[in-house]
Amino acid sequence: MRIALVVGINHYDHGGSLHGCVNDAHSVKAVLERHDGGAVNFDCRLLTGTGPDNKVKRGDLKDQIEQLFRTDADIALFYFAGHGHIETAGGYLLASDSSRGDEGVSLSEILTLANASPAKNKVIVLDSCHSGIAGTPPEAGQLATLSEGLTVLTASTKDQYATEENGRGVFTTLFVDALNGSAANLTGDITPGSVYAHIDQSLGAWEQRPVFKTNVRQFVSLRKSTPAIAIEDLRRITEFFPSPGAIFKLDPTFEPEMKGRDDGMPPPDPENNRKFAILQRYNRLNLLVPDDAPHMWNAAMESKGCRLTALGEHYRRLVAKNRL
Repeated sequence: MRIALVVGINHYDHGGSLHGCVNDAHSVKAVLERHDGGAVNFDCRLLTGTGPDNKVKRGDLKDQIEQLFRTDADIALFYFAGHGHIETAGGYLLASDSSRGDEGVSLSEILTLANASPAKNKVIVLDSCHSGIAGTPPEAGQLATLSEGLTVLTASTKDQYATEENGRGVFTTLFVDALNGSAANLTGDITPGSVYAHIDQSLGAWEQRPVFKTNVRQFVSLRKSTPAIAIEDLRRITEFFPSPGAIFKLDPTFEPEMKGRDDGMPPPDPENNRKFAILQRYNRLNLLVPDDAPHMWNAAMESKGCRLTALGEHYRRLVAKNRL
């Protein structure tokens, strides 16, 4: 069971309203609910504060967070977009009716609930100002306090503001892009680590900086995207390259086109053409490079070969160990 509480608050009774948080929450819910291809993923509960007649009150927000982390789930994910506040006692997420900063839901309390949760994996994603303090209680200095299986991903450091552009949060726009496939590995898995890497690389040194804290033995997949290559084709990598450093020999029979052939060259071979199509997909995915030739076409027509890159060797080892 995979469950998610998704919260977006634009309206605040006692402070400046925001504009993109509700849209962000709807976008996160939409991408989490189903894997690429339509299979069910997270069972999402959505809370939005759009105006005076549709608020997210502090008591309701706290109750929903408690219920989320009391559930024995495979993954319990909490996403929040709205105002955040920080002071000496720590950080807070502000609800629609919060009249002052310390009347929000305490990040330390959320962390306590997540640390004690029976869920196997807990993921907290915060698109709010000063959210980088989450997971690091003031008395802990620079040391994060995370139980095993807990990951925290925030839009900015504790000293920074989270920004909006074009009616959406900058962080959440990148978060949703990552879940839509930009952060997928070759097998289509999107993990918290790959999501953070995508966001981190997309933001410059002068922009808000995302914060990533985790205590896990292995990353869980948040969403499955369509793999860049069919798994059965990827598993054939050990067929072509049975040992580290192996070179797969090519010749003109691998190239399906007749154009460019010298007299006396052997014609294309259908079986070799099928193998060459897979090798070319490996090449496009940076799994292999032609050996002593500028392109795969040259390697075939000049009877040279191809060899795995460091990334290709990584996947060859995974296949050899039956991990794919």
